[in-house]
Amino acid sequence: MYFALTSEQEVALMATRDDAEVLAFLEELEMGDWDGEPLDCETDKAWDAIHRCLSDGTLGAGRRLSPLDMAVLGGGHHYEGDDYIVAHLVPAEVVQVAAALEDVDESWMRQRYDRIDPADYQGELDDEDFGYTWSWFKQVRDFYRQAAGANRAVIFTADQ
Repeated sequence: MYFALTSEQEVALMATRDDAEVLAFLEELEMGDWDGEPLDCETDKAWDAIHRCLSDGTLGAGRRLSPLDMAVLGGGHHYEGDDYIVAHLVPAEVVQVAAALEDVDESWMRQRYDRIDPADYQGELDDEDFGYTWSWFKQVRDFYRQAAGANRAVIFTADQ
């Protein structure tokens, strides 16, 4: 799940001191306990293949190798445990990611998808899974476009 954070929400996230506080912040975010228009985007399980396609084919996190590499697991991480991911991008990084995602078309994404190592992927690498991945990717691209336009930070969250 992606969330585009207001500046107030980003300050609250940055003020968290441990995993319990991060999870409490996420619960408030998911419950809509903040003022303002929420911006969020689900990816179901497609985040795995999306990240692999946009990066080097692995699930490497927090590397900031390129704007595309940061779209899912890049940026700062706010959760230390192994059971959850909270990856954070500041507004300037969101603008870079949004611009880079605009250049991704279905053909390019398919070429990258076909390079995923089947032994390292939990899903079935086939046309149906690619269609699923591409469908969710388009929603992620739209989300980043909106978040960049609103000058918001973004977090990506997933349980492992």
